[in-house]
This record gives sequence, structure tokens and C-alpha cells, in this order.
Amino acid sequence: MNETRTRAKASVLIRAEGLTKTFKSGHDRVVVFKELTVEIAEGEMVAVVGPSGAGKSTLLHLLGGLDRPSAGSVKLGEFDIFKLGDVDLARFRNSEIGFIFQFHHLLPEFTALENVMMPLLIGRASHAEAGGRASSMLEKVGLSDRASHRPGELSGGEQARVALARALVAHPRVLLADEPTGDLDSRTSESIHNLLKEVHESQRLTSVIVTHNERLASICDRVLHLEDGRLQ
Repeated sequence: MNETRTRAKASVLIRAEGLTKTFKSGHDRVVVFKELTVEIAEGEMVAVVGPSGAGKSTLLHLLGGLDRPSAGSVKLGEFDIFKLGDVDLARFRNSEIGFIFQFHHLLPEFTALENVMMPLLIGRASHAEAGGRASSMLEKVGLSDRASHRPGELSGGEQARVALARALVAHPRVLLADEPTGDLDSRTSESIHNLLKEVHESQRLTSVIVTHNERLASICDRVLHLEDGRLQ
């Protein structure tokens, strides 16, 4: 009861209204979902679950501005992100939203430190500033001693930690994660789950996590179920 009251008092940070996404497949029009509405309170950690193909990743991409909806809006606070042009939207994503993907998408030719530096360098930070902040973030995820290693020299769990450090290095307000432990064994997954919860709280994030993992969903504040184009 107390948790529900606390969440009710929190201001809404992410608000999607009338969200619709369709694709063309040959001569057909495929509707992924239609007129979805969802609100995420500031500071909430929300899991999105549902069967494969339900559109969970698509929803996450729309919430983060990686893709544009066929209809509807996504607001961060009172700001409609899709009123931005592509260049400004990319800048917005880089500064306000941290992304984690199932397969990490680390750049294989760069070290862990260099991978974490990338969002800051893209944002025009100096090399010295980017290096300092990336080192600090790698320390927070327990990988200071692996900073000079390339992704191919890291375990799956270590790569997941680098991906998390990269997502957080620009101090975003929102963390979006798509199956962040989907390719990890149960023991490694558990450590990443605990780390996600820890950084969510310490960095005062608002987090939305797509997952099939019941344990990860259970540590979130709320679970949304997406199926047949509807959120419950």
C-alpha cells in the first residue's frame, strides 16, 4: 500500500499516448500495436514482458526515439520527443537516454574504456574528460582492471557490464534495456540483475526493461504485459 501511494505521488516522466506502429510487408500492412498508452513515473523501474513477436522491442525503441511511431506521441516530461528533427533527436537520445541491448553492440576494435567513452566523444566532450568519466563508470560496474581489454577478450558478463557503463556514462535520466541478460547463464544474470537494481537507485534513473527473465521482472516496481497489441 505504501509503495503504491509513493508511486502515485511521483510525477510522470515518460508518457506515451495513442502509440501506433505499423510495417509494410509486401502488399500487406502489419499492425504491431495500435493506440497504446503508458505512463512511467519518475524513478520507477518497470519490466515489460510478453511473448516473442509481441512488439516489446519495438515499444522500447519508440520510447527511446530510436524509431518513429506511425501515430501517437512520446513525451519526456512535457516535451514531445518526436517534434525534433533527426539530428536533434539523436542528440537528445545521446544525452537523456541510455540504451542496453541483448547483444551489447560493443565496437570490437576498441577497448572497454574506449567503448564507454564513445557517447561522450559523440557529445563533443574532450578526450581527457571522456576518459576520466569512462574510467569512473567502469569502476562503478566493477571492471577497472579490464579497461584495456577489447570485447573479444571479455566474458559475456563483462561485456554486459561494459554495455551498462556505456549506457550510463552521460548520466541519462532514462535507462532502456532490451533483454540485458538474455544470453547469459543464470549465475551471471543474477549478478547483472543486482547491478541494474543498484545503479537504478544510485543514479536515480527511470528504467524500462524488456525481459523474459522472471527474476529480473520480480525486482522491478511494476510489470507491464504486452500481448495481442495491448498493454496490461
